[in-house]
Formats: sequence, C-alpha cells, structure tokens
Amino acid sequence: MAQFSVNANRFDPYKNFKFRIKWDGRYVAGVSKIGALKRTTEVIEHREGGDPSTVRRMPGQTKYDAITLERGVTHDREFERWANKVWNFGAGLGSEVSLADFRKPVIIEMYNEAGQLVTAYNVYRCWVSEFQALPELDASANAVAIEMIKLENEGWERDESAVEPSEPSFTIPPA
Repeated sequence: MAQFSVNANRFDPYKNFKFRIKWDGRYVAGVSKIGALKRTTEVIEHREGGDPSTVRRMPGQTKYDAITLERGVTHDREFERWANKVWNFGAGLGSEVSLADFRKPVIIEMYNEAGQLVTAYNVYRCWVSEFQALPELDASANAVAIEMIKLENEGWERDESAVEPSEPSFTIPPA
C-alpha cells in the first residue's frame, strides 16, 4: 500500500476546532466559526444528432461559495470596517464604496491538536456581501452575542508551503 503521508505515525484525521484567519497581514481575533470552502462546477450536457440516445457531459463554469465568519461581539470593529468598505451608510454621494480596497486576499490556516500548522488556503478577491452586527437579542437566553460576515470570493487554493509537520512526542518522567 502506498504511503502518502510524511507523518507515518498519524492515522487520525485532523480536528476542525483549531484554526485562524488572516487578512491585511494580521490575524483576526475571536473568530469562532468559518464556513466551508466549497466550489461547484456546472455540468454541460451535449448530444450530437448522430449519436446514440446518450448525452455527453463536460465541465462548465466553476462557482465558489461564499464563506461565513462568526465571532463574539466585542469592541474590535474589524468586521464592521471591512463591511463598510462595500457600503458605508451616510458616507455621501460618490463615496459609499471604497473601490480601491474593498476586496482582500484572505488566508485560512488549520492546526493540529499540538498547535502546529497542518494546512492553509489562500482565498482570492474576497469582499463582504453580508454583515450582521448584532444577533437577535433575547432577555431569556443564555448565549454569546455573535456577529457575522459573509465573504464572496473568486476562488481559493491550498498553500503548498504549509506541509505536514512531524508531531511532537512527550515522555513522562518515572514516578
């Protein structure tokens, strides 16, 4: 059987609870949930008149789904600042949108249980299509207030410089 992994000792898949996201060269604090990276390629069906009664299929346009980011509401205004670059209420005629920099590249990093980087993805030409500043507020609830942005993007790819690490081993001293 072929061995595809650099780390021959790891058999378990990675967990989905250690991650970070970065834009403008900085990690964004407090992000507790990132939506899936998903792309879909449309199917084009074609049949020639002289062919048997079967349809040929070929790939068409590829679409990349929006990515949602969620975090607890704090005084950090990073989500709001980016959302305001797409539409800033009351900014005045001709300055509602920051055409120069409303799109940003984003990096999503995933870590193993030991905190080592295991994979990263570069997401291209992101912009905020939806911003939720406050969730529904409920005096009877017992929950964290969550803000959310939805990032439209024009594609993503794996960062090949993020390679599988050798996992640490700890020895327990004799009692």
